Amino acid sequence: MNPSIRSATLIATATLFLAAPSVRAASAASLPDFTDLVEQAGPAVVSIEAEHDGHDRKQSSKSGDDDAMPEIFKRFFGEQGVPMPAPDDDAGTAIGTGFLISSDGKILTNRHVVDGADRVIVHLGDHRDFTAKVIGSDELSDVALLKVQATGLPFLKTADAKALKPGQWVVAIGSPFGFDHSVTAGIVSGVGRRSLDPSQQYVPFIQTDVPINKGNSGGPLLNMHGEVVGINSQIFSSSGGYMGVSFAIPIETAMNSVQQLQATGKVRRGVLGVRIQEVTSSMARAMGSSRSGGALVAQVEPNSAAAKAGVRTGDLITAFNGTEIDSSSDLPPLVGSLPPGSHVKLRLRRDGKTLDVPVVLDNLDPALLATATQSTGAETPRTATVVESFGLTVQDIAAARRKALKLGPGQGVLVASVKGAAARRSGVQPGDVILRVGNHDVGSVAAFTAATKQVRSGDTVMLLVRRNAQTQFIALGPIEKG
Repeated sequence: MNPSIRSATLIATATLFLAAPSVRAASAASLPDFTDLVEQAGPAVVSIEAEHDGHDRKQSSKSGDDDAMPEIFKRFFGEQGVPMPAPDDDAGTAIGTGFLISSDGKILTNRHVVDGADRVIVHLGDHRDFTAKVIGSDELSDVALLKVQATGLPFLKTADAKALKPGQWVVAIGSPFGFDHSVTAGIVSGVGRRSLDPSQQYVPFIQTDVPINKGNSGGPLLNMHGEVVGINSQIFSSSGGYMGVSFAIPIETAMNSVQQLQATGKVRRGVLGVRIQEVTSSMARAMGSSRSGGALVAQVEPNSAAAKAGVRTGDLITAFNGTEIDSSSDLPPLVGSLPPGSHVKLRLRRDGKTLDVPVVLDNLDPALLATATQSTGAETPRTATVVESFGLTVQDIAAARRKALKLGPGQGVLVASVKGAAARRSGVQPGDVILRVGNHDVGSVAAFTAATKQVRSGDTVMLLVRRNAQTQFIALGPIEKG
C-alpha cells in the first residue's frame, strides 16, 4: 500500500475512534432524564392496601378479579408480596397505588383497588400510615376518591390529557408486586382507545408502552412536567403480566367523576339511548358513502332521549355538539361527560341527507349495561316456511323465540343456515334474526324474499341483525345473482 494512503487511513481510523465517545455521549444526552420529575412527584404517590375480612371478594362488582375481564384484557392489581390467607379463609389484602390531589388528604385511585374492602390503609412516601375513608367510587370510570385525616401533604397537579400525542414521553410511579415507588417510563402509543370491557365505553383510554404490572393500578401517569395526565388502570396481556400495551384513564374523565363524588357521593351521566357500531368500508359502500366513519345507530331504545328526538335505526351520527365523530368509540365518552338533562345537538346522515337533531339527554342507568350482552337462552325453533337467498337459508320465527327476543309480530326472519361464501365472510350466523334488508323491514319469509329482489347483482347490502340481545348492521356482498 502507498505510505501516504496508509497514513491517511490510520489518521482517519484514529479520528473515528476518538470521535466515538463524543458521539455516544451526545446520543445519551438526547435521552430524557426523569430524576427531577420523580423527586418532585414521588412524595405525592401513595401505596394502598385494601383489606378484606372473611368474605369472597369475587362477589363484589368489578372487584378487580381477573374473571371479570376478558382473559387478554386485565385490570392490574394483585395480592403479591402480602401474607396469603389460610385455605379456608376468603380474607386477603389487595395492593394498589394512588396519588394525592389536595394538601388535606384527598387521594385518587381505581375503584377496583378498593371495591368491597373492609379497611383501606394508605402508606405515604414519608412512611406514615393512615386508614382512609372511601368518599365514593364510580364503576363506569373505575375511579375512587379516598380521604385521610392529614394536612400539609404534597399533591400532584393535573394537566390537559387532550393535548397528549402519540410519541410523547410519559412516566408511571406505582407499587408493582408491592415494590412501592417504582418508576417506569415510555411513550404514548395512542389516545381515545376503546376498552374491551363494555362497562367502560365512557372512558377514552390513553394507550402507552410504559412497563406496568400488578400493583400499579390507580397510580399516576405523568407528563414531562410531573403533572398527572392519567390513572394507570388496565393492561392488555395473555399472561397477566406486562406485554407492552397499557391503558390509563384520562385525568379529565377521572376529575369529572371526582367533582360529582365530592358533591353528591355518586356520579350521574347523560345517555342517548342508542346502540351504535363502527362503520366499515364495506358498510360505507353499501350506504353509498365514499368514506367510513361516524357511529351507525343499530338500535334505538324505546322512550329514550334519542327516540323522543326522532333518531332512527340506520342513522349515521357524524357529530355531537359540533365535535366530529370519526369512530363509534368517540361518541360514548362525549355523551357520558355531560349530566342528564343536557341539551345537545346531533348531526346525522339519513338517506343521503344531513340533519341537525336537538336531543335532551336522559339519565344513564348502569344496570342496563349489565343486561346489554345477555343471551336470551332461547332455542332455535323449527318451522316449515324456509327460503334461500344471498347464500342464507331463512325461516319464519316461532312465537316463543319472538317473545324471548322481544320482537313484535311483524319483525324479523330467522337464519337457519349460512351457505354462501359472501354470507360466511360477512359474519352472519345461524340463529341470527334479520330485521332489515337495505331499507326494507322484513317480518316474514315473503317480505325477506321481496326485499332481496330489490338488490342488484354486484351490490353490497346492509342487513340489520339481532343476535341474542344485541342488534347490529352487517354488510353482505357483493351479491351474486344467477
